[in-house]
This record gives sequence, C-alpha cells and structure tokens, in this order.
Amino acid sequence: MALMLVKFDLKKRVKLAQSVWFMYWFAVLAGVLVFSMGLFFKIELRKRSELMDNNESHFLPNLLILMGLIACGINAFGGKVCYDSLDPTKFAKWKPMLKSFLVFCVVFNALLFVTALLCFLMRIPLQFTLAEGLRNGMKYYKDTDTPGRCYMKRTLDLMQMEFRCCGNDNYRDWFEIQWVSNRYLDFSAKEVKDRIGSNVDGQYLMDGVPFSCCNPSSPRPCIQLQMTNNSAHYSYDHYTEELNVWKRGCRDALLSYYGGMMNTIGALVILVIMLEIAVTVGMQYVNSSLSTLANPEDPESESEGWILEKTVKETFTDIMDKMKAMGKGGKVEEGGEAAVATVS
Repeated sequence: MALMLVKFDLKKRVKLAQSVWFMYWFAVLAGVLVFSMGLFFKIELRKRSELMDNNESHFLPNLLILMGLIACGINAFGGKVCYDSLDPTKFAKWKPMLKSFLVFCVVFNALLFVTALLCFLMRIPLQFTLAEGLRNGMKYYKDTDTPGRCYMKRTLDLMQMEFRCCGNDNYRDWFEIQWVSNRYLDFSAKEVKDRIGSNVDGQYLMDGVPFSCCNPSSPRPCIQLQMTNNSAHYSYDHYTEELNVWKRGCRDALLSYYGGMMNTIGALVILVIMLEIAVTVGMQYVNSSLSTLANPEDPESESEGWILEKTVKETFTDIMDKMKAMGKGGKVEEGGEAAVATVS
C-alpha cells in the first residue's frame, strides 16, 4: 500500500502544482540566502586570515556557497517543472527525468543536513586553529619591518580594540613574549641589558601589554607597562586593583563571535532543509498524481498521489534487493572476464 495516499481531481492537481511552484521559487530565495551566508562567513574569516593557523577553516563557507548555488539551480528547475505540469504536452518532456531528479533532491537534502551539522561542530577545530594562530601572531607582533608580517601589529591591535580582548587566553600572555621590536630598544641602557640577560632566549620581556589592550571606559589613565610593579604607580596594587586593560582573551572573544555566527547559520540551514523537504514531497505528489491518471487522454480524470508507492519497509527491501542484484551482476561480469582471460 502506498505511503500517504491522496486522491486528486483536476482542480486539486492544479492547486497542488501552483502551490509547489510558489514554494520552489521561495526555495530559490532560500538558496540565495545560504549562498549569501557562506559568502559573508568567508569574508569575515578572510578579515583575520593572518590569525588562522590553516586554511581548513574556509571549508565550511566554501561548502555553504556551493550548496547555495546548487539549491538555486535545482529549485529553479523544480519550479519550471511544476509550471509545465499544468500542460500535459509540456510535462511529458520532463517526466522521464523526474525520478532521477527526486533522488538527487533527497541526496541534496542529506548533504544540506551534513552542512548544518558541520556549522554546529566547526567550533571545536576552530578553537585550536585560533589558539595556534593567535599564538604565532603575537610572536610576529614586533616584526613590522619583516615582509609578510608587517601588518600583523595592525591586525592584532584592531582586533583587540574591536573585540575588547587582550592576549590569547588573557593579558598575561604578552608578558611571555617580546612584543617590542629591537629597533626601538636602547641596548646601551642597563635596564634593557638586564632584561635581555635574564632571559635564556635573549628576549626583551616585560610586564606590559600593547596600547590596544587598554579599556577606554576605565576612569584611571591606562596602566599598560610595569603592571605588576606596585611602586611604579601611585595608589596601585595589581592584586586588588581593578585593571584598566581587557581581561578577556582574544581566543575566547573570537570563538564566541564566530561560534555564534555558525550557530545562527546552522539554524537557518535547518529551516532551509525543512523547506527543501516540503518542495521535494510536493514534487513527488505532482509526479505521482500525473502518472496515475485514470484516463491519460482526459486531463480531468481522477488520479492518486503518494510519497512512496509502497510502505517504508517494502521500499527499503526493494532497494536492498536491487543493490544485491547489482553486486551479483558485478561478480558475474568479473567471473566472465576471468574465464575469457584463462581461455586466451
């Protein structure tokens, strides 16, 4: 017995075709939305590509762009088929390829679901990508004269001001690297010699952070240097004083920004999937109702439409039997080729 069997007359078939046609063109707009979200996400990632450890993070936006383009194509085709279904002579040219088209739509919906799932799961690899990328970026902060790294300082400063963050995990990350270029250090000064000499790597380390870590909302002038030296500042205790630099790490800030964006995109893709499933079911009803006309020469005759011609269990059994038959057919062909080779 067919799954979700529905009786149709000419009036119902026309109404069905018109409704599905409208839904298909709405789905085209949904495809444009998916494409736009992928493009926007890609642009946002490229803005801070210097802080990404690899290019794998662009896989998801590229996939969204591809799925959006495919969605526009198949939905435009489906809309054209629904429009032509009102005219039996025009519909006849599409009828032979509709079964393959519907199978492709089911596969596409499955891929779209995988895309939505990746939107929610990409937060995990992105966390490690940002951690390593920010760590390397901070090391190159001072290399303003090095080709390929000269814009790293600007990128990090703009990021820290925009996202109100400081360092990788927190502001103390800046204490562990030399972020001032050697060209701005007076190597004849005792303080510089002492700091470099006290470090096994010969780096000039200090308990300070770049200016971009400063919180402009703080009532006190920014204390960005000698942050752990209480005697260097009046009425200051770094253990109890409310620091006037951003305490939040940039990895957490960026992860929250991109993670929220991916969650939103994932939710919208799920809504698009629901629409795609609806139009696929509608197309199946259009196809089956036109294929089962009681009198094919009389367009006004009654017909039946369904989602599956048989029950889910019977359909699954038929698919498995066909797959087994295909497998046996392949083995028979291999056996025949082997026999010919032996005879030769």
